[in-house]
Amino acid sequence: MLILGVESSCDETGLALYDTELGLLAHALHTQVAMHAEYGGVVPELASRDHIQRVLPLTERVLKAANKTLQDLDAIAYTQGPGLSGALLVGTSFAQSLAFSLKIPTINVHHLEGHLLAPLLEDNPPDFPFVALLVSGGHSQLMRVDGIGEYQLLGDTLDDAAGEAFDKTAKLLGLGYPGGPALAKLAELSQSNHHNCRPQFKLPRPLLHSGDLNFSFSGLKTAVLTLSNKHQPLDEISKADIAWEFQEAITEVLTAKCMSALRETGLDNLVVSGGVGANSKLREKLNAATKRKLCKVSYPRLEFCTDNGAMIAFAGAMRLKAQTNTTSGYGFSVRPRWDLAELQKP
Repeated sequence: MLILGVESSCDETGLALYDTELGLLAHALHTQVAMHAEYGGVVPELASRDHIQRVLPLTERVLKAANKTLQDLDAIAYTQGPGLSGALLVGTSFAQSLAFSLKIPTINVHHLEGHLLAPLLEDNPPDFPFVALLVSGGHSQLMRVDGIGEYQLLGDTLDDAAGEAFDKTAKLLGLGYPGGPALAKLAELSQSNHHNCRPQFKLPRPLLHSGDLNFSFSGLKTAVLTLSNKHQPLDEISKADIAWEFQEAITEVLTAKCMSALRETGLDNLVVSGGVGANSKLREKLNAATKRKLCKVSYPRLEFCTDNGAMIAFAGAMRLKAQTNTTSGYGFSVRPRWDLAELQKP
């Protein structure tokens, strides 16, 4: 079966073709980063308008790349939520309209399920069950994943998600949007990073010893603000040192919680997904920690850490094989807020 995947939940338009026999055939992505950078963050109305302009050309691109036509499609998977209402409406209405014209079913996909399953697109996919760390701009969660639709929430963020904390801290340091990559790049210039010396600044590790698997990064951002105000004016080296210490703090907490989750569940497979999962310092720490404990850690390739159509096409294919979340009536709605725990086992 050939499935077209449509992702439009926020500021990336992603289209992909996934064949249940041959795997991923083609994918294409347009990011709106340059457009939103002028405003320092995502502008929902602009995001929606841009999705409208991109979805058809990207569909044509992936079909051409895979040497397929619309008539070859067996189903269309689309992100129903969570995300920005207007952005979700673009992808949803496109998917339902196209499916109606082709008389094929649609599969509504939960955006976070797409992220959770993205590492299964790789050549050596992890086996169920596993612990998943989902870290992005809007989510920092630890899940136990026993199979498609079998998700148990182990820990959640109490305030700012990891990616959100990266972006806000980057803004405090005068960096551009998106803040995560910019802050990580600045941290590479830190004296602590290059000279293996004690850090000039010290930041807290929120909830590191809380005894549970929850996260809280709002206070870390506030600590950066306090530190920055105390040492004004900040030179570039000081900014780099703050960025380095912030990244150390957040990745140390994420790593510790992951290892606690593996220990508490008795599992030895860890999967990391979401935009922050591309952070090289986080990967370095997790690789070292899992190696010490004789556990395995899996990541999606870097291009599939952020939002993309491939993960939606794949999740849709898994749902279609199990005959769940499929519709043929072509009426539609979006779910800007949608708890992953509401998904049902196929």
